Amino acid sequence: MKILLTGSGGVVGSEVLAQLAEFGEKTEVTAVTRRPSRPEETGWVLGAEPAPAELRQHWDVVIHSAASTRWTMTKDEAIAANVRTTEAVLELADADTHVVHISTAYVDGQEGATRDPEYGRYRNGYEWSKAESENLVRTRHPGPLTIVRPPLVFGRSTDGAIARLSGPYAMVQSLVSGLAPALVGDPDGFIEISPVDQVAEVIVAAALGAPPAGQAVETIAAGEDCLRVSDMVAVITRTINEWRDERGIAPIPLAPVIPAAHWHGFFLPLSTPHLSDVQQRAVQLLSMFESYTSIPAPFEPTQKVGDPAALLARSVRWWADAKPRHAKRLPEPWNLIAA
Repeated sequence: MKILLTGSGGVVGSEVLAQLAEFGEKTEVTAVTRRPSRPEETGWVLGAEPAPAELRQHWDVVIHSAASTRWTMTKDEAIAANVRTTEAVLELADADTHVVHISTAYVDGQEGATRDPEYGRYRNGYEWSKAESENLVRTRHPGPLTIVRPPLVFGRSTDGAIARLSGPYAMVQSLVSGLAPALVGDPDGFIEISPVDQVAEVIVAAALGAPPAGQAVETIAAGEDCLRVSDMVAVITRTINEWRDERGIAPIPLAPVIPAAHWHGFFLPLSTPHLSDVQQRAVQLLSMFESYTSIPAPFEPTQKVGDPAALLARSVRWWADAKPRHAKRLPEPWNLIAA
């Protein structure tokens, strides 16, 4: 089976590549990345340059994992990073190619989730561009299609390890360091997370299994077992304090979860004139996570995440081991919030 994998250097793509390697002779994998470092990798800047000649052939499966997950992208940046890349990949897929497209569980958006009318019901340029990409593969690919929708991706279910500490780990770091004085969101809202190895397992199973007759969607989520936002903050704080206690370091306080209406109606207007540059950046950081911490209902999974609290704890501990300087930091509370 000839498989083309894009984004092999990313958080999800690297895990997919490792799992595909376990099948040895059953698969012939060509991995695409911007900066190849291994013999099985091919360099290609998708959407910005023509596909290398060696990629212009028939593929049994194309796994499209390449994407920018940066929430702060402008619309033009999101189009270049995620829409144009999808267009480029589709040129390599024919009617007999099973395309496995990695999307996001947030692709349906949420009414009122953004203050930027440019993105409509989507929280940011990333989500908007993933929705556009889904529409592309649904309408342009003539063959079998599987769309995989993971929520926020954390470390492996076994040990919490992950290839890159990005995305939701910025929230962990900001809460631990005190850079963000609070989490803005609904304390009783839901937050969906997934382990990177389970995400990869779903992708690999789709790639190696029988292609769907038409189009299929796999949503990875905890569903009814999803964490509440207040529980997530408690798990992060408890795990970090256990790690700090083992090293004789004082605990960090539990950060409050402030409803968005209170934050924007009272705290932010009152504090903005007095914020330092660092605190201004912290406010921007809070705004990025706000819509993800105000989800009114969990997702309906086709692939269920087990025990998200344990997953989060393992991931936070792995982060602390990988970033001890940040995990040991003594937070300086914002007096306005502490009061």
